[in-house]
Amino acid sequence: MKVLDLALVFSFCQMVFAASRTSPPSGAKIVRAGTTSSGEYSTVSAAVASLPNDSSNQSIFIYPGTYNEQVYITRNGPLAIYGYTTDTMSYSANQVTIQAGVTAQQAGSDDASGTVRIHKNDFKMYNVNVKNTHGAGTQAIAFSQYGSRVGLYACGFYGYQDTLYANAGTQVYLRSYIEGATDFIFGRTGLAFFGKNTIAVSGAGWVTANGRTSDDSGSSDHGSIRSDVFDGNSIVLASDATSSTSGAVYLGRPWGAYAKVIFKNTVVTAPMNKALWSVWSTSTPNTSNVLFAEYNSTGSGVSGATRPSFATVLSASQATAYSISSAVGSDYASWVDLTYL
Repeated sequence: MKVLDLALVFSFCQMVFAASRTSPPSGAKIVRAGTTSSGEYSTVSAAVASLPNDSSNQSIFIYPGTYNEQVYITRNGPLAIYGYTTDTMSYSANQVTIQAGVTAQQAGSDDASGTVRIHKNDFKMYNVNVKNTHGAGTQAIAFSQYGSRVGLYACGFYGYQDTLYANAGTQVYLRSYIEGATDFIFGRTGLAFFGKNTIAVSGAGWVTANGRTSDDSGSSDHGSIRSDVFDGNSIVLASDATSSTSGAVYLGRPWGAYAKVIFKNTVVTAPMNKALWSVWSTSTPNTSNVLFAEYNSTGSGVSGATRPSFATVLSASQATAYSISSAVGSDYASWVDLTYL
């Protein structure tokens, strides 16, 4: 009886905290697939283009559908994009997808291949799936991020190689889904925090490829350390993962010679390589000045791990140095939606 009572309480709590967003906030631009209604837009790009390029707060609400387009956002003022959902706290209820299949080779750069490209500060997006549908073979970005004070909440990011380009600025990814195989979370100078996400591996490769090229600790905005900090995430095998995935997945490799990636409190069930961390390549290992660190990694994927000498297992006291504050700045509470932490 006590077990049943606890289950009922947990179920009730889930219902209390789960909220729907099925109608637009006041004043939002409305995107609806196939619409011909006055004042609505049939593409996300058209809604973005309609926004005034000033300092005003603006929002866009997207009704369910798949939108086949690339979206490039540069406006000055704060912008929020909301996807229709019956559960704002979970990516699994998302009903809006923006997708394209452009490669970096076709577009001329990683950034230009992005399905959604953020080149602005003060941006947030909720409950939207972003996909690059190209698949394996070359770089093809789903989400390219160059702004500061950028928050992504309960979103889905899908690709294969270079899915999420967290390249510049302060940014958080909370309660989202990120899928890929080769270097699928990467960037050069970004200050990124990842919390309570599901990270899904779909093929042999590396979850992260941090491109930090100099020892710039403490010199970035807000005194943050240029790094990728992951806390409370799970790393799983994607439902469509290739048969060659098992034993051929790493937490990361160093794109830059001063790469810095920290995983805390990670539950790993994806079938990782026992080393967990990798050199960039045999000819250019890039490992002399890296910080590849973990604290409290658990799960079948890390059982029997034999980490290389350039990897670090942090003590509890050492791990406290790496947090959302160290990643994106002590002012994070002024712009991060704390509901999702």
